[in-house]
Amino acid sequence: MNSPIVQSTHGVTLAGGGPIPARDLALALARAPVAVAADGGADRLLQLGVMPEAVIGDMDSISPAARRAVPAARQHLVAEQVTTDFDKALRLIAAPLVLALGFAGARMDHGLAAFATLIAQAHRRCILLGPKDFAFAAPPRLTMDLRPGEPLSLFPMAPVTGQSEGLEWPISGIDFAPDGMIGTSNRVTAPRVVLEFDRPGMLVILPRRRLDAAIRALRSTP
Repeated sequence: MNSPIVQSTHGVTLAGGGPIPARDLALALARAPVAVAADGGADRLLQLGVMPEAVIGDMDSISPAARRAVPAARQHLVAEQVTTDFDKALRLIAAPLVLALGFAGARMDHGLAAFATLIAQAHRRCILLGPKDFAFAAPPRLTMDLRPGEPLSLFPMAPVTGQSEGLEWPISGIDFAPDGMIGTSNRVTAPRVVLEFDRPGMLVILPRRRLDAAIRALRSTP
């Protein structure tokens, strides 16, 4: 199955099966108004009074009650077990932005798998929301308007090098790798931060209060 199941010119809020506070769902839907569930994420959406436009996954975690509640035409079975439901759903969504919640924080293995999916699907503009911060795969070049003094972390999921402007500790000349040099707890020193990377593989992590700045930056990135 390669053709998109969900196509939208607006943003998509993608819900997973992990905890989703009502305020976080409201925050996401205000910016990405099309609600989609990855398998058991349908239960989370229904519990919060939102009917998903589509449910995508292998359907091994959605409850019988949710399957009865969601119209059959909106349920899309992807039977393979090689990838996670987050990966299945993300690759079948065509939208300028995806805000994903309910995938990070509940279990370490699920969180790590979600980070791996961000990198594997780096060509898709997806932001993974956590309880206090968010992460996304860095495009080749990214310009963000931030505030001096705020934290900005870079975590490599593969070997990658890059350049930066506006960070306390510049990254030029550093060979990043998940088993070597990482870039957690860097700090913003200028109102505008510019990041460039030689290849996919870097996660950018920012505090939740900078979500809109990241959305603007990703939307303006080719």
